[in-house]
Formats: sequence, C-alpha cells, structure tokens
Amino acid sequence: MRRVPGSLLVPVLAVLTLLLAACASQPRVPYTAAEAADARVLGRTDLRRYADDPASAFKEDRPIAGARTYLALSGGGADGAYGAGVLNGWTEAGTRPSFSIVSGVSTGALIAPFAFLGSRYDDTLRQLYTSGIAATLLEDPNPLNAIFGSGLFGNQRLRELVAHYIDARFVDEVADEYARGRLLFVVTTNLDNQRTVIWNLGKIASLHTPEGVELFRNVVAASASVPAVFPPILLNASADGAQFQEMHVDGGVMSPVLTLPESFLLRNSSSKFGDALQLYILMNNKIEPEFQVVPDQTLAIAARSSSSMLKAQTRSILYSTYAFARRNHYGFNLTYIESDRPASPAGFDTPYMRSLYQYGYERARSGRAWAKAPPDEKRAVVPVADVATGGRVARAN
Repeated sequence: MRRVPGSLLVPVLAVLTLLLAACASQPRVPYTAAEAADARVLGRTDLRRYADDPASAFKEDRPIAGARTYLALSGGGADGAYGAGVLNGWTEAGTRPSFSIVSGVSTGALIAPFAFLGSRYDDTLRQLYTSGIAATLLEDPNPLNAIFGSGLFGNQRLRELVAHYIDARFVDEVADEYARGRLLFVVTTNLDNQRTVIWNLGKIASLHTPEGVELFRNVVAASASVPAVFPPILLNASADGAQFQEMHVDGGVMSPVLTLPESFLLRNSSSKFGDALQLYILMNNKIEPEFQVVPDQTLAIAARSSSSMLKAQTRSILYSTYAFARRNHYGFNLTYIESDRPASPAGFDTPYMRSLYQYGYERARSGRAWAKAPPDEKRAVVPVADVATGGRVARAN
C-alpha cells in the first residue's frame, strides 16, 4: 500500500488546487443563493437543519420524554478506532446506556448508526476499525486526481464500504427506533453555502423508499469525505422547479463534533433541551496541546497551524457545551485520547488502529474513560526545552 503523509496531505493538495484551479474543476449546474435557501432534498424540507438555525427550528426534533442520554461522536479518521474500542468496552462493563440521541461527524458518522442501534453491532465496529478493511480506502492514490479531479483517492471504496454495512434492512431498523422517539444525526459541510448541515437520519430512514436508503448512505459517506483526499458527495436538490446538486464534504471541516446546535450553546440564559439529560462526548482524537519543535518549512508550518486551529475549535466547543450543561444542570461526560499516546501514522495503519482500539476498550471496561469536565488548560504543555537536558519538556503542575 502506498502511503500519503496525512499531516501534509491537505496543504500539499491545497497548493496544487490553487495553482491548477482552471484545470481541476468540472462544470456544475449553477444555482442561486435564493434557491439554496429554499432547497429541498427528496422534495422535503424536514430531513435536515443547519447548525446555525434558531432554536425554534429544532422543536420537532425532540426525543422521548423523561431522562435522556446524548452520545456525540467526533471526527478523527483512523482515531475512530478509539471510539469503537470505548463502545465495546462500555458494553463489557455493563454500564452502557441506550442513547436517546446520537450524533456523528466524519469518522464519528461511520460509527454513529451502529452505536445508535446498540451493542449488537459492536462486532461490526470492531471489524471496521481493526480488521484492516479501512486501509483499503487509501490504496493506489492517483496524483492526477488531485490535479484534474476532486480528490487524491476515489470514493468508490468508501461508498462500497458504507453500502456493505448499511443495507435496506439496517435502515429499517433505524426507522423503527426513530418511531420510538430516538434521534440519529449526522453532520456534513455544505461547501456551496458554507454551512454545517445536521441530517435527521431517523426521519430519512422512515421514508422507507430506495431513494431514502440511498440518501442515508450518501450522507454518511459525505460526512466522512475528507476534502482533497476523497471526492465530495453531490446531493440532488431542488427549489421552485430548478434541479441542482449541492456539494457536501466532511462535517469536521466546520464542526469537529456536534454536541448541541449553536442556538442552544450561545444562549446566556437557561434553555431546556429536555428533562434530565446526560451528555456523553466521545472525542476520537487528542484535544490537549502537545509540544513539538516544528521544522521551519512551509508545509510543516501549515500542517501544524491547521492542527492547532482544530484543537482550539474543539476546546471552544467543549467549554461552551460544559457551560451549557452547568446552566441547565445536565450531566457532562467527556472521553478523549490522552496526549501521551503515540501519534497517529499516515493513513489507516492497522496495527496502530488495533492498539488504539484496545486502549479505548480497556479504559471503558475499567470505568476510567469518562471525565466530568474538559481538561484544565492550566495543565497544558509548557514549551520549555533545555539543550542541556536533551530538549526535555517541563509540564506545569
């Protein structure tokens, strides 16, 4: 398998895209901002919301009454093995709840439907992240695709993987749970209007049509389609008789994890999302600052800057969610990959993913996975390097 340096891939392809933009684009059917605002998918307006919609837009998306549990799964690529391990270990510990609400972004979108349907799909998750099947998604890269196409790798394998595990029967199971009042959301990024889209997969499943099954699969694949690595997913839409396609990519481009819509998190006053609520936020990546001497090279600086922005955005979301939970007396539970774990190698490295799966499994099985608050930034890595000590790094206490 030919490997692509994951940390450098996006900036490299961004430069190529800028230099060769005239050659790289394929014509699309144009449509207007007004049509985008009125867009319907499968002729309906109730299959999705935008993260920046007002709180009133979510009034129909209320889960079952009573005590509720919300599992939010983040992006993270190969680090999704951590989430798969946590879910399996949680089942083994005998304390895993049946979630009222599940949301997923990017690799979390691949996990979310199986987590939603419960522990009977634990073996499926383990297979997805430890069997080596994920590595086949990044075989045979074609640099010409990055220049003249829309992604270094084709998305046929990704689509086939999603279709293999998510068939019509599986979608019907999601519909059954939606009928009981449980909610399943997956997040994509609409590049055309630069907005975060929250798809109600339970409502899509409840259509019970081949078109609904196809849309369900396409949304999951779109959320996992990292820009420049995989081609975007073009979703059919219409407005006032006009037919066009929206361009959707990885939900993590704008939202690394969906805890609650912005309209809830940004309110200063109490905004009840339900009765009792337990929030479980499963971050498939590291969130604490990590010390590293960055080479004085353009691509290394770009990659490090991108990683820093993502971590800052993630911490901002976590602290906003934590403040929301405290205002409303909700339970807050957070798990993430600790900073002392080995760095993720390029691509979907199977031995690394198996090790990370086991790490998540053991943490959850032993009851050590969940923290009740975000990490204290005062305990962040302090960049103190001493030549005399071989560049060792001191940590603040």
